[in-house]
Amino acid sequence: MHELPEEFALPEGMVPPVPPDPPVTPRDAATVVLLRDSHRGPEVFLLRRAAAMAFAAGMTVFPGGGVDRADADADVAWTGNGPEWWAEVFNCDTGLARALVCAAVRETFEESGVLLAGPDPRTVVRDPTPYAGARAALVNRELSLGRFLAEAGLVLRADLLRPWANWLTPEVEHRRYDTRFMIAALPDGQSADGATSEAESAGWFRPQDALDDWKAGRTGLLPPTWRTLSELTEFDTVVEAMTAGRTLKKIIPKVLREGRKLRVVLPGDSRYDSAPTHLDARQDDEVE
Repeated sequence: MHELPEEFALPEGMVPPVPPDPPVTPRDAATVVLLRDSHRGPEVFLLRRAAAMAFAAGMTVFPGGGVDRADADADVAWTGNGPEWWAEVFNCDTGLARALVCAAVRETFEESGVLLAGPDPRTVVRDPTPYAGARAALVNRELSLGRFLAEAGLVLRADLLRPWANWLTPEVEHRRYDTRFMIAALPDGQSADGATSEAESAGWFRPQDALDDWKAGRTGLLPPTWRTLSELTEFDTVVEAMTAGRTLKKIIPKVLREGRKLRVVLPGDSRYDSAPTHLDARQDDEVE
């Protein structure tokens, strides 16, 4: 179990002291952890979100984002485990499962330039740069993933993705996401560029190096990112990570105020069951 370290705390002001009432309905989202092998072990592609972003500004994250209505297009050419399989893994209906996988492929392409698709079920695009125009149109919501793949004669490669985790934003937040995390190996011949307006920088890092940067105060990480990076330190190759057995259970963090620090507690922590679902004004008044 990869527990958050005691020094893990959220920046003051990240969590609103008075939560929405009733809690905000979470938006479904998908995140893809891109991996590649290096002579020092697996590396992961990370983006530092732009400071102007409404959610997780300045934080270091994996590519991903919310599901769009067009992601549920049932006509997307697809290879690999079907929506029914993903629905069982993600504990949702097949329509949402299809949309989550499509969102994962779309967001990865938009934010990193990596395209998990190919001209047939056995191959993958080696150079996505000819599709730069489609990438921009996807970002601007002028084009759906299904239409792009159909016009380009490409097949979505769901077999290149593996389910990893499911995190749900705490009820205290005004922006909430029910996010399914997936991992994927960087396809041969492709490179990740991070050319997205949502990020101010991007690059490849060994998971332990990313954690060390966080510990030194050089970057900010949210609990799902920290936990995922910590889990990935166990693997010596990308293949090991891709073939690791995973059972997904929805993880809903809670936030406790300890003095002036906002502590995150996860299921399994002795403080979790007794923790409130949100901070409130009374708690703030009681703590100096």
